Amino acid sequence: MSSFAKITLIAGPTASGKSALALRLAEHLGGEIVNADALQLYADLRVLSARPSAEDESRAPHHLFGVADAADGWSVGRWLRAATMVLDAIAARGRPAIVVGGTGLYFNALTKGLAEVPPVPEAAKAEALHLYDTDGEAAVRAVLRRADPAAEARIGPNDRQRLTRALAVARATGRALSDWQAQTRPTLAPGAWRGVVLEPPRLALHARCDARMLAMVEAGAVSEAAALDARGLDPRLPAMKAVGFRELAAQARGETQLSQAVTDAQAATRQYAKRQLTWFRNQTPDWPRLAAVDLDAQWGQFLALFGGLTPA
Repeated sequence: MSSFAKITLIAGPTASGKSALALRLAEHLGGEIVNADALQLYADLRVLSARPSAEDESRAPHHLFGVADAADGWSVGRWLRAATMVLDAIAARGRPAIVVGGTGLYFNALTKGLAEVPPVPEAAKAEALHLYDTDGEAAVRAVLRRADPAAEARIGPNDRQRLTRALAVARATGRALSDWQAQTRPTLAPGAWRGVVLEPPRLALHARCDARMLAMVEAGAVSEAAALDARGLDPRLPAMKAVGFRELAAQARGETQLSQAVTDAQAATRQYAKRQLTWFRNQTPDWPRLAAVDLDAQWGQFLALFGGLTPA
């Protein structure tokens, strides 16, 4: 468990300005930035994941950006192990750490802990997936309701991955996933960190989402999507679920016009941002919010919250 007391967590939806704020804070404090975005892990998604530019990365140390191949699907647990090692190394250097991203489960793993569930046999996973794919979500929920009623009630509709995992864990271990999770402890000690969520007004955030997708296309997102699509990877891999990938890959294959692909990708980005906002509102209700849109205003709000920016 990391005991470093100089950790700032910056969370929020896509296009809210997290990376820019993290970089300003890192430069101000002489800190190092740690990625907490599941898609920015992948080297194949520099444009589509809006990873920091090479110029920005040169202004402060950046960790866990572009470190994985798209064929190598990282789990929350794998990210947590890597991030803990990075945070401990930053602590050993006596520098502040800024963890930034939009993947809520990563922040939960740091601040609430991650259940140490025993490995689940592939056969149990396949059985749960088969039930979902052949009999439907309702059938899985009916079985899960008996094995793990807390998980069944907690997991939202159409969440095939989490529903089947909960069922596979219950069947393979003889114990509900909810029970395993109840015994977790935070990776970061209480009081060792401070967190903030960027939450711009909805219309302003939507405008930023639309503008950024246009900027991505201009920066080569279509060719990036085409290159990833050409690899023929399993569509269930995390990298293949990048927002905008499906729409831009279809355009690269000549299945749709660029204007329509961009419009569809913009809509997908807005929906993704909405889901992220909902998640953070539900999971981090006690974290302070920054409602400003531009960087200078966000920085001013951050200073107002944390004063002289001494370590937490």
